[in-house]
Amino acid sequence: MGRDEKMPRHVAIIMDGNGRWAERHGLKRVDGHRRGAGRVFELMETVAELGIEYLTLYAFSTENWKRSPLEVQALMELLEESLNAKLPLMMEKNVRLKTIGRTEDLWPGVRAALLKAVKVTADNTGGTLVLALNYGGRAEIVDAAGRIARAVARGELKPESIDEPCFRRFLYDPELPDPDLMIRTSGELRLSNFLLWQLSYAELYATDILWPDFDGTALKEAVAAFGRRERRFGGRKK
Repeated sequence: MGRDEKMPRHVAIIMDGNGRWAERHGLKRVDGHRRGAGRVFELMETVAELGIEYLTLYAFSTENWKRSPLEVQALMELLEESLNAKLPLMMEKNVRLKTIGRTEDLWPGVRAALLKAVKVTADNTGGTLVLALNYGGRAEIVDAAGRIARAVARGELKPESIDEPCFRRFLYDPELPDPDLMIRTSGELRLSNFLLWQLSYAELYATDILWPDFDGTALKEAVAAFGRRERRFGGRKK
């Protein structure tokens, strides 16, 4: 049997609203980020239940460095803590962890925890969680263009052979399938420099729910909305 076209294989999420959630509850922004981080692994149960193979989360963008030093520090510490604390759970749930972005620029502790989790979970087969860390869609395209230019300079690639499949090979993770569904929480209607190459034909879904409150039921509603849409990829209805 073929795959159910009404079920997304790959879901990408812009996790927005941690700060507003904290404000509404009279808490510090870091408390909102902590609540949001915990939500990630609660959702993995629903992801597995629905049969979603890939879940990509916009965890830290290249623009997030512009936030206050205290907030950046809190985010880095929370990332390191979460990666170390949730590694046993990822192994228990058979989840493979991957990452995309300029991860070499992350704080050393975060990078070490990330590399360890990626290595330890590499052979897991129960679904793939992709964290976009120090990620920007424009940065990814620029980095890919740079790698292509160097390959041409070395004589490994001919300029006339560069097409879309060729370009894809130079992205951060060329084996990652394009998202079928992109969800943004908190009611915002922007891509915010997320997966600009890969989202070309993704179905977009926005919800007013703040990320710390986005639970399994909310994910199922988004997937149900996806299932009601007709995807033509630029063609006409058959």
